[in-house]
Amino acid sequence: MLKVLIALVFLAMLISLSLSAGFLLKDPGSSTRVLTSLKVRVSLACLLLSLLVYGFMSGHLG
Repeated sequence: MLKVLIALVFLAMLISLSLSAGFLLKDPGSSTRVLTSLKVRVSLACLLLSLLVYGFMSGHLG
C-alpha cells in the first residue's frame, strides 16, 4: 500500500511539472499559475520525502 502511495505522489509531481511547463510557455508574464504549480510541486516533494522516510524507518521499504 505504501509503495502505491509513493508511486501516486511521484506521478502527481510529474503531472504538476508538465502543467507548469505549459503554463510557463503559454501564460503572460503577470500570471501566477507557474508559482502556484511550484508550490504544489514542493508540497508533493515534501510529502514524498516524508513517505520515503517513514517507509525506511518502519521497515516497509528495503
